[in-house]
Amino acid sequence: MLNPRPALLAAVAAVMAINAAPAIADTHEDHTSVPTSPPVAEKREHSYTHHGITISDPYDWLYDKSYPEIDDEDVLDYVKAENAWFEAAMEPHGELTEALFTEMRARIKEDDSTVPQRRGDFLYWSEFEEGAQYRKYYRKLVAGGDAQLILDENELAEGLEYFRLGAFSISKSGRYLAYSTDTSGAERYTAVIKDLQTGELLADQIPEVRTGLTWVANDSALVYGPSNENWRTLEARLHVIGTPVADDVVLYKEEDESFSVGAGLSAQEDYLIIATGDNETSEVRFVSADNPTGPLTLVKARQKGVEYSVDIREGELFVWTNDEHINFRLAKAGVATPGEWETVIAGSDEFYLTDFELFKDFFVTEGRLNGLDQVQIRTYDAPTAAQPITFPEASYTAGLSNNPEYDQSVLRLTYESMITPDSVYDYDVSAASLALLKQQEIPSGYDASLYVTERTEVQARDGTMVPVSIVMRKDRAEILEAAGIEGPGPLHLYAYGAYGYAVPPGFSTTRLSLVDRGFAYAIAHIRGGDDLGRRWYLQGKMFERTNTFNDFVDAGRGLIAQGFTAEGMVTASGGSAGGELMGAIVNQDPAQYGAVVAHVPFVDVLNTMLNEELPLTPGEWQEWGNPITDKAAFAYILSYSPYDQVKAQDYPPMLVTAGLNDPRVTYWEPAKWVARLRDVKTDDNVLLLKTNMGAGHGGQSGRWNSLRETAEEFAFILWQMGMTGEE
Repeated sequence: MLNPRPALLAAVAAVMAINAAPAIADTHEDHTSVPTSPPVAEKREHSYTHHGITISDPYDWLYDKSYPEIDDEDVLDYVKAENAWFEAAMEPHGELTEALFTEMRARIKEDDSTVPQRRGDFLYWSEFEEGAQYRKYYRKLVAGGDAQLILDENELAEGLEYFRLGAFSISKSGRYLAYSTDTSGAERYTAVIKDLQTGELLADQIPEVRTGLTWVANDSALVYGPSNENWRTLEARLHVIGTPVADDVVLYKEEDESFSVGAGLSAQEDYLIIATGDNETSEVRFVSADNPTGPLTLVKARQKGVEYSVDIREGELFVWTNDEHINFRLAKAGVATPGEWETVIAGSDEFYLTDFELFKDFFVTEGRLNGLDQVQIRTYDAPTAAQPITFPEASYTAGLSNNPEYDQSVLRLTYESMITPDSVYDYDVSAASLALLKQQEIPSGYDASLYVTERTEVQARDGTMVPVSIVMRKDRAEILEAAGIEGPGPLHLYAYGAYGYAVPPGFSTTRLSLVDRGFAYAIAHIRGGDDLGRRWYLQGKMFERTNTFNDFVDAGRGLIAQGFTAEGMVTASGGSAGGELMGAIVNQDPAQYGAVVAHVPFVDVLNTMLNEELPLTPGEWQEWGNPITDKAAFAYILSYSPYDQVKAQDYPPMLVTAGLNDPRVTYWEPAKWVARLRDVKTDDNVLLLKTNMGAGHGGQSGRWNSLRETAEEFAFILWQMGMTGEE
């Protein structure tokens, strides 16, 4: 199924004027020396007015107006000064950071590999070699023979500060591999084509690729989504191998800049499906994959608030849509009459249908029932009679994995829980049996019997019951007593709460570094995610956005009341839109938290939503509201925007991260927020800002670099909770 809903997380950041005054007051000219106090950003007079409301924004200058080029020396000096202060503050805890990194790394099988999966005549898999930062990709003939190395990320990343593999697309014949890479973190990928018979790269090179690489026309051409100057994907283009990129054909062009375009193949790979949509509205077209420049067939014209996605099998369209029920239904139509939808599976208040996948002799529906993942096998003759796949635990996360073959009798699945490591299963459809192929190995040792997981509910202030998943050691009380900690001990609370993303109650090896020291670790399934169905998501967006923040605060308060932790012993973290959450909860209830970590936080919400030139802003108005045209949206966003709501009060210790090349939440959002916090907060608690100078939204690349950043985060939390083990 091709889902036209863009995979957007939080939007990027802020606005307004510039001048040439010095960037940093009362701080250090020489950043090679060790700072003894945090930098203080200069306040420069700046304000703007919308809907008769004037807003003062004295840190607007931190937004380099030459963005995406960032060359303002004042801005760079300030960011570097904050980094120097971060390094100075964390240096005394370097041994703890290193110890955490060492134990986290010891839980990872360094020479690990994925389970081979068949596509066509080959089995494909990837491997990490011991010590390597990146993967190698292999294949071998199903009939037998030697393994063939088809791509080595380590070789591609050699000498680079940042590297990320984007699309990875094998042609139907198996001869070609098209892949894309990002070497700055700016999410502007370059695509190339490798001939797997000769091992050589073709001359073709496609710059500024944003989404997918889809093979069509008997492996002679690729369909891709280019990125425009504002990181928006408004076209589906066709590149024919061996022709200049300048001659690439635009198959579809979207006129609405709030929409985003994507493309993929149908189940039998005979149709190219091109979808466009924003966060609440969809429109889909299709054409023969053998003749991609032919006329596109529109499935159904866009209707605001109606989402749908399409797959095609044996001349029938299958349509996943919310047109009749908030939790979606599955419908079908003929290829000749694509807009005439007949219900196959009706929408349900109990079962939230999230996905489907078509195979030759059966199809699979995925969804959630009472917040728990469901995978169901269904036949085309009797589609309402679901054969559910049963899993061994009461709380878990599970779903289809990579199943590239249309004619399959065995399905590849993934499964894990908060105490069960990531597991790969094959499910024999005819025998209705699960076979475990691989479970994540933890070389340093892991005994699941030492841990307990539970799911509780906490009542939010409006009476809504919010689920919370928790994991902790069974001997937690003894661990805390040995550490000299009285009372129920610390609890780390995590959530995201936006875009309908449900944080799964899955397994984490890094989390054990807190849990084994006596922390309880909790995931709050707050509104804004779709954990309990589509309505759960809608109750946390637009003019109900503050439900998300209230749910998190109330979840922490409820866990204190239930005896899991105590006042000031809750630590919290979140990233991107979850970073916005962190900004809102410390404004609302700072006393609850002993430490807060906000990764690439979307905290300057009002300025970002007012700046339609920023990469993601037009596509985000359906999530947050459009304050440019809507006075009510302006006032509502202003009422919770973390940057705008910073006030003179005590704040908890905080660690904030950013990426200089981040196109989603640009560096100046966290920079401005930290600057304002430093100016007005009334406490002496630690406030740190770390900006990755060569990375983007996801932080550093490479598995060990990323792991070290997690070790830094946990060292900060343990430091603030007085649990470093240091004298």
